[in-house]
Amino acid sequence: MPRAAPEIREEFLRFFERRGHRLVKSASLIPDADPTLMFVNAGMVPFKRTLLGEEVRDYARAVSSQKCMRVSGKHNDLENVGRTPRHHTFFEMLGNFSFGDYFKQEAVEFAWELLTQRIGFDESRLAVSVFREDDEAHEIWRESVGLPESRIYRLDEDENFWSMGDTGPCGPCSEIHVDFGENGDCASKRCDPSCDCGRWLEIWNLVFMQFDRDASGEMTPLPKPSIDTGGGLERWAAVLQGVRSNYETDLFVPILARAQEISGVTLGEDPEKDVSLRVVADHVRSLSFLIGDGVLPSNAGRGYVLRRILRRASRHGVLLGVEEPFLHEVANTVIDQLGDVYPELIERRAFITDRIRRDEERFLVTLSRGLTLLEGEIQDAKARGDSELAGETVFKLYDTYGFPVDLTADILLSHKMQVDRSGFDSAMQQQRQRARAAWAGSGDEGVAEVYSRIAADTTTVFRGYDATEGQARLAALLVDGRPVDVARRGQKVELIFDETPFYAESGGQLGDRGVVIAVDGRVEITDTQKPVEGLFVHIGEVIEGEIHVDTEATLQVDSESRRATVRNHSGTHLLHAALREVLGPQSMQKGSLVGPSRLRFDFTHDTPLSDDELARIEDRANEWIEANLPATVRVMPYDEAVASGATAIFDEKYGDEVRVISFGECSTELCGGTHARATGDIGLLKLISETGIAAGVRRIEALTGMSALREIRRQERITRDTAGLLKVPVAELPSRVEKLLAERRDLERQLETLKSAERGSAAGDLLAGAREIDGARALGARVDGVDAKAMRGMVDDLRNRLGSSVVMLAAERAGKVVLAIGVTKDLISRYKAGELIAQVAAVVGGGGGGRADFAQAGGRDATQIDAAIEKFHELVSAG
Repeated sequence: MPRAAPEIREEFLRFFERRGHRLVKSASLIPDADPTLMFVNAGMVPFKRTLLGEEVRDYARAVSSQKCMRVSGKHNDLENVGRTPRHHTFFEMLGNFSFGDYFKQEAVEFAWELLTQRIGFDESRLAVSVFREDDEAHEIWRESVGLPESRIYRLDEDENFWSMGDTGPCGPCSEIHVDFGENGDCASKRCDPSCDCGRWLEIWNLVFMQFDRDASGEMTPLPKPSIDTGGGLERWAAVLQGVRSNYETDLFVPILARAQEISGVTLGEDPEKDVSLRVVADHVRSLSFLIGDGVLPSNAGRGYVLRRILRRASRHGVLLGVEEPFLHEVANTVIDQLGDVYPELIERRAFITDRIRRDEERFLVTLSRGLTLLEGEIQDAKARGDSELAGETVFKLYDTYGFPVDLTADILLSHKMQVDRSGFDSAMQQQRQRARAAWAGSGDEGVAEVYSRIAADTTTVFRGYDATEGQARLAALLVDGRPVDVARRGQKVELIFDETPFYAESGGQLGDRGVVIAVDGRVEITDTQKPVEGLFVHIGEVIEGEIHVDTEATLQVDSESRRATVRNHSGTHLLHAALREVLGPQSMQKGSLVGPSRLRFDFTHDTPLSDDELARIEDRANEWIEANLPATVRVMPYDEAVASGATAIFDEKYGDEVRVISFGECSTELCGGTHARATGDIGLLKLISETGIAAGVRRIEALTGMSALREIRRQERITRDTAGLLKVPVAELPSRVEKLLAERRDLERQLETLKSAERGSAAGDLLAGAREIDGARALGARVDGVDAKAMRGMVDDLRNRLGSSVVMLAAERAGKVVLAIGVTKDLISRYKAGELIAQVAAVVGGGGGGRADFAQAGGRDATQIDAAIEKFHELVSAG
């Protein structure tokens, strides 16, 4: 019987594969075309459209081990991770599915046979729960399986009834539980699997999707009931390996061992450090898979969640005494352990570990700054006499610097202060509302329903790989999102044909434009989209006559626009290959836009590209163009294509069969777009810009063919015109510009010298205002118009001239107040510049801080500058 987790996973998949189930590889953690989810959080998510009847697959049974994340929404397990034996951010869900094929009888019998005869669960310790009204499931467990009545529990709807939403497919479910036996801690009169006393552990949920619920709550039987099951591999491993915590299984032990080795901390010596070790082990698994699936740290959406996980893991590393980046080293252990099952981890190892290391380095610096900020905020709050730290400040520390509220509260405790909880909760609620707004769908559900209804009867066959013109029947016609039989001149329309040469936007390639000519009318097509898989929607306007449903028409793609798009799309493939050759395989595509006028390519890289790198990339792409490498197109199974070395893109959805485009030996990618017959057709590729668009993501824009040539001529013309303005030959232009810049720098230095002399003279005039205080001198003065940089120089100059002293300068500049205070080193024990300026700045409605010897601040109320200077003198005199 299998005991090791890899054996359990393998036996599960093979068991169902032998029973006619298609083995489906795990989908990405990023849901495909589902704005309601941030991450895939259950095994059924990749099959959601199939279960809803919106998508038909060429198989009716499936089995998978799906990568899952639960860190947002109602499935937010983040704060419990490390403190309980079974909460995780990342986990693997084992599941078998039936799409209108078998139902309850087979699902139950399959589950019982697998658990008790193949996997090795102790039959005597298993119990099941069913929906209280599901007599059929109860009967199957009782009669077919032979479970005694005492081990079958009827539970209410909140425990044993599943639904995808308020309306739509739903049904009862049956859960299989391990019974650990009574432990004496349960206060319930009737302890059943719904009890949270620790006696019961759910290991498998069998969902019987058999009803369709309408808005009134009425449920009607589905014509083809389906099965959706899910069981956590981590839980199965814990039970079969005889441990109560998932962290004691072979899925986590090697990762924990590596974390202990690096930190020097041993499990079991300190409960809080045990939590930190478990957090690191769990979170690094999530980081490895998220980055492996193309998620990068950012300030919004999935990237924000990734950043929180990374920062939380890094902070727990600090709590373990590790103050250098180390999570990437732990990630190597995760990749070693799971790379055989998820080969994308091995393929992207260098990128994953490098990305983790870089972001942890940044955060450790940020963490240090956050502590400094917190101390400054505490001093400001004390100066105001506050006993609480403002909730907005606490949230900023939590959100920006990764400080959990309990850490901030602990630090405040030593200052006899506490957290403004209500203010923090309010700030947190506002952030959640912003997040929800960012993820809100923007589509018209009514139009989506229309498309789905048309797609149920019509599939568009794409003929555009070999032609840009063809005949087709108009299967559907929409005006304002509603089906009509006829549309007339001036009306905006959407046309759906049974076949088309028009390419619909996908994979970064824009949709074709052109014209549709019918017997009685003509339509100008401005775009082609694919809102539902298999349905091509031609968007345009009737410009002559009228057009009718069920008539034949001639479809003509704008051939010049298509040829330009083809050049740019094939150019994108060569650019991608050149990037990976020059920068390394970690430079992976993050997005693209290919149209007739230009191409845009986003890729993973942390630093701006040097001129040399850009030149090498451009040269390599043009060498391949000059070689006129032929294009080859193959259609093959996805796994075979990837195994052959074809590059798959992170966020693309691929079917079981894929189209593979190759140009000689230089580029092989999975791609459904239209391409050149050979690289020579591209003509020329010219890079025109390279910029950063997000953390770790760069963007290159380029032109091909005649567009590239026109751009080169434009740049040449600018160069000639500039040389003409400066009256030098083009070859001498760089040296002439450098000479002009040197002259400008020299003039700027002369100007700064004059300003410095002027400030020195002004400082000399201020010295007479210094006051004697206990053997030292104090000077507070107003110097309007001086900026912060110049003010700092004046403060330094005055301190040097006065000797043992405390100096404050204030100025009004552009309606704002600028303040600076300097203290000579011999007086730091008596006066702290940061503490002084916090109180002085409050007088002008501002705030600030700094070191003990120098501090700067700003303010809003310039009318109170003189009062602020007086406040300074009072503080120094009292000091």
